[in-house]
Amino acid sequence: MPRKKKTWQEKLADAKAKKELPRKFHCDKSGKHMYVPSVVEIEQEMRGVRKGKVRTIEQITHKLAKRHAVDIACPMTTGIFAWIIAHAADEQEKAGAKRVVPWWRTVKTGGVLNPKYPGGVSAQRARLKAEGHRVIRKGKAHVVEAATPYTKKVLPRNP
Repeated sequence: MPRKKKTWQEKLADAKAKKELPRKFHCDKSGKHMYVPSVVEIEQEMRGVRKGKVRTIEQITHKLAKRHAVDIACPMTTGIFAWIIAHAADEQEKAGAKRVVPWWRTVKTGGVLNPKYPGGVSAQRARLKAEGHRVIRKGKAHVVEAATPYTKKVLPRNP
């Protein structure tokens, strides 16, 4: 008999139960100190992005690395956990929750929208545009124009 497929909320709960995270270690190959964050930290960072703002995975990893006094925080783990958090929040919203983690405000490095988030690029684009962001196309990617890392430029809101 096939196993029942886990919901995203169950996957999130499983990730939160991992006792081995967070973790710091020294990578002999690169010679750097690395931090592997917990899903709870990533969720806190995503929850802290206010309306009208975006944060990239790269910005989150830099913040975590600085906070934990290491050279780098794992971008792959951060991206995977952001993906799980986004889908779990979408499930909660569909179940009637009014306040969920604003997953649409967390974008990939360079401001690129994430096609693996709930509803794909079109859903994330619609939510960001509703908050006043300009989303442009760069090649095949959709990018939040003001999300270029370390940019101070403030762009006018869409009408």
